[in-house]
Amino acid sequence: MKRAMSVAAAMLLGTPAQAATSGSFNVLSMNVAGLPAILNNNEVPGEKKTNSGLIGTKFGQLGYDLIHAQEDFNYHAYIYATDTHPYRSATSGGVPFGSGLNTLSNFDWIDYTRVKWDECSNASEFDCLTPKGFTFMRVKLSDGVYIDAYNLHTDAGTEDGDLKARASNIQQVADYISTWSTGNAVVVFGDTNSRYTRVGDIIPSFLTQGGLTDAQVELIHGGVAPTVEMDCSNPSTTNECETVDKIFYRGSPLLDLTATYFSYESNKFLQPDGNVLSDHNPITTNFTWASGASLRQSGFWGGTKGNWFSDVPALSTKTAPKATALTFRGASRLDSVAITLSDGTAFSHGGTGGTAVSLTLASDETWVSAQLCQGEKSGGTRNFYIKATTSAGRTLEAGTATSDCATFAAPEGWAIVGFLGQDGDEMDQLAFVYGRQ
Repeated sequence: MKRAMSVAAAMLLGTPAQAATSGSFNVLSMNVAGLPAILNNNEVPGEKKTNSGLIGTKFGQLGYDLIHAQEDFNYHAYIYATDTHPYRSATSGGVPFGSGLNTLSNFDWIDYTRVKWDECSNASEFDCLTPKGFTFMRVKLSDGVYIDAYNLHTDAGTEDGDLKARASNIQQVADYISTWSTGNAVVVFGDTNSRYTRVGDIIPSFLTQGGLTDAQVELIHGGVAPTVEMDCSNPSTTNECETVDKIFYRGSPLLDLTATYFSYESNKFLQPDGNVLSDHNPITTNFTWASGASLRQSGFWGGTKGNWFSDVPALSTKTAPKATALTFRGASRLDSVAITLSDGTAFSHGGTGGTAVSLTLASDETWVSAQLCQGEKSGGTRNFYIKATTSAGRTLEAGTATSDCATFAAPEGWAIVGFLGQDGDEMDQLAFVYGRQ
């Protein structure tokens, strides 16, 4: 993980007090029709290498902040050769090795993960030919501001086997969100191969489980999903028609998220002779965001192993939570962190190893900053050390300091009241939840 910095640099660049607390970004989803021409010409005129190069050029020129591509298989290099985004996922390979899912972004990310579908069907398409699935990443919009982004391409077709596999795909993403995005803002966009008007597709239950909103339904259809099928031309002449490419989102107590614009973008992705570059209409949505009014978070430190945890859902039910006691466990590395709030609520994460140390806070004392140090253990990065500093200047530390450290300070008028990150027997990854005091 390329996040190493000195303590001084972390204090200068990573402190949320200097971070932006509001902003905007846009997203684009595009199935780029990158299957080998011998397998599928996608009924798109032109030579696929040339078309892919044009797609990459337009990705770079048109100002999209976060792009999810599907079917980015055998012509991937031609797209990347002409694109200019600073952050881009590495391809997982062409057919039959890769998933065809890639991301191009103006924002850095952590925790990038590719997940293969548990179920596929060849009932009417060749969906089992490649390891299709979804990707997950935690995108950093600003210091201490993150959004979980999912890219997906589900099973195609309308035979019974296709519908069954696709429902399994969608449910797999829903369950992953429930496990790995608890407490977080989320955007999910890609090729769902689903329609609201098709019996057997389960998008409504997916939205309900994840607390998600369809940006097109919200902005174009007044919040009511289509009940009558209205196919889109390509290029589309209206935003009211429905394709299988969709954009879903939700905010969180840490991040208010609002969709402000939705559009089909095919007219921007044309060949010089006016023909389309893909058999899918690209779709875009603009978002505005603002840091939470009552809860915010720090940046992350550590590695990518362990299980996700977040104190945010529980903290969101409290008014002005305040820490009254801290307990850390550590020896060679940081084993666990725990905090007790004034109402008796206790949060604890990590294992039972190491030596426990505790600090009881005075009634007018708050936890205002924390230093973390990370290192390598068993092929992965973990947190080795923590030092907490209170508003009274008292400290509590555990573990063993390394040379790779960062300090996270609560903004003025805020204090550390909880945690989020990934853990197991030790603290793999850690960030801090700030509560307004």
